[in-house]
Amino acid sequence: MKVRTAVTSLGRGVEAVEADAAGTLVISALRRARLAGAAERASLASTDSGDEGAGHRPPRKRSRRLSPPARPARPADMHQPCTNGAPHVNGDAPRNGDLPPPGLRMTQTDQEIVRLIGQHLISIGLERSATLLMEESGLHLEHPAAATFRQHVLAGDWVKADHDLRALHDLLRDSPHVEPHNLAEMKFVVLEQKYLEHLEAGRVLDALHVLRNELTPLQYDTPRVHRLSALMMCADAGELQARAHWPGGGALSRAAVLARVQAVLPPALMMAPGRLRALLAQAAAQQAARCRFHAAPRPAPAPDHIPFTLLADHHCSPDHFPIHSLQVLNEHCDEVWYCKWSPDGMRLASGSKDNTVMIWDFDPVAKRLSFRKSLEGHTYGVSFLSWSPDGRYLIAAGPEDCPDLWIWNMETEQLHLKMTHSQEDSLTAVAWHAMSDKFVCGGARGQFYHCSLDGTLINSWDGVRVNALCCRADGRSVLAADTHHRVRAYDFTDLTDRNLIQEEHAVMAMTLNAADSLLLLNVANQGVHLWDIRARALVRRFRGLSQGHFTIHACFGGAHQDFIASGSEDNKVYIWHISGEEPIAVISGHTRCVNCVSWNPVHHDVLVSASDDYSLRLWGPRTHQS
Repeated sequence: MKVRTAVTSLGRGVEAVEADAAGTLVISALRRARLAGAAERASLASTDSGDEGAGHRPPRKRSRRLSPPARPARPADMHQPCTNGAPHVNGDAPRNGDLPPPGLRMTQTDQEIVRLIGQHLISIGLERSATLLMEESGLHLEHPAAATFRQHVLAGDWVKADHDLRALHDLLRDSPHVEPHNLAEMKFVVLEQKYLEHLEAGRVLDALHVLRNELTPLQYDTPRVHRLSALMMCADAGELQARAHWPGGGALSRAAVLARVQAVLPPALMMAPGRLRALLAQAAAQQAARCRFHAAPRPAPAPDHIPFTLLADHHCSPDHFPIHSLQVLNEHCDEVWYCKWSPDGMRLASGSKDNTVMIWDFDPVAKRLSFRKSLEGHTYGVSFLSWSPDGRYLIAAGPEDCPDLWIWNMETEQLHLKMTHSQEDSLTAVAWHAMSDKFVCGGARGQFYHCSLDGTLINSWDGVRVNALCCRADGRSVLAADTHHRVRAYDFTDLTDRNLIQEEHAVMAMTLNAADSLLLLNVANQGVHLWDIRARALVRRFRGLSQGHFTIHACFGGAHQDFIASGSEDNKVYIWHISGEEPIAVISGHTRCVNCVSWNPVHHDVLVSASDDYSLRLWGPRTHQS
């Protein structure tokens, strides 16, 4: 038993010795392999760094890496951003993280969309989401130099901001997109804020140092520097802010500094704040402008308010467009030749062959017209009406054989003046000056008068046979359509005239838009023509209506005058969008020729038409149909 135990112990001892020996051999082998590897790496390093003329060892075969193989360069890769989507500036090498991760390939547009989304996420407080987006995309919101500049400006650390600005200058110095004076402007804007903040805090010596040693040596906007130096005499911060038109040091004025710098910097380096919202607001305004039935005010490019959804293209329903019959007015007892809304959109005047002018009140809530008063005493039919721009006066003119004008005071609803210059006159056209103190009138027999409100003749133009008149916004010139198929501009201050438009047929009626740039002509046997009077070019011929030699009056319509409406000899009302020649709506209801259409200048969802069938018709949205 003892012998067996001894043998067993001996066996175990031998096994332990053998194991120890094996472990020693393994450790020695690992040490030798490690030393050999170090020697190999040192040899390779010395070979790679050796001079060109030194002796070369045979090249060693390097071990293959386990990283994915590099993809071949594409043309698009040449334009990948180094930071923030910006191309490499001034020879800077790209840094890690500036390119999208392996396998993620984005066009320049995709990169800019990602940056826009990232900026928007930060602006609404989703900073973690923005960080994850930038990490996954491998992009930067801004160039690092621009990011640190923004941080230091908002913190009011002007020493560091000036250092950052110099770094930006170095990046942009050779850029073809930035003018040299823009670089000086960036510097000036930052130093101006620094100077004003020193003054506001009472650090007069520091402010003086900035003025003398930093602002003045720039030699930029010297008059502005002189105005800044005068601010040294301000007694307190309130006076400083008032005289400098400056809100004071803080987030508001510093953000204004950044905005002014961003206006100069390429957007690849620093995006303007709220850029995504601004783009969406512009897109919304453009869609509203091109909408087939958008007569309401268009949204201004206001990033904080877009009045319709962004999830689908904007299309207004025709149910809200003034093409639905709301009311038929039959108070006139003969053909209705003309109708016109007052400038405030609350009253309508209509003129008829029955020698009366009727005034109607408009209820914008109920979309209804109610009879107010009949202006009587005219000895001829009323073929034309013109409200003064202030709405206080209304001039009524008659047909070709009428030598009189009736000027009504619409505040008292009494006749202000009946004007007759000569019994041989034919006064069929009238237009007011913008100040409502003078007007011009004329007719086809060769009369063209410039008159004051009391009927005094100021000037006259002999031999001009006038069919239609419009006064321009400059207060000097008058457009006159004459019997030679022309539209000429007459200046009553120096008594000069010039030709603007030549048509092939007679111009029967004429309307000038509120912007004083577009002229709408009803042309005999042609229809409605739109002219750009600044370019003296025909913009569009509108199709569909029927017009011979009857006088038919068209008008602009909608909040931005994007629509054209006209009567027609086929008893219908035609409406076009200003961007197209084909009508977007043709309204039936009248039984004889439609002589005039007037679109409400304030309540843009209603218009009125006047017809030879003795009636006026009010058109509006379907929701107000009885």
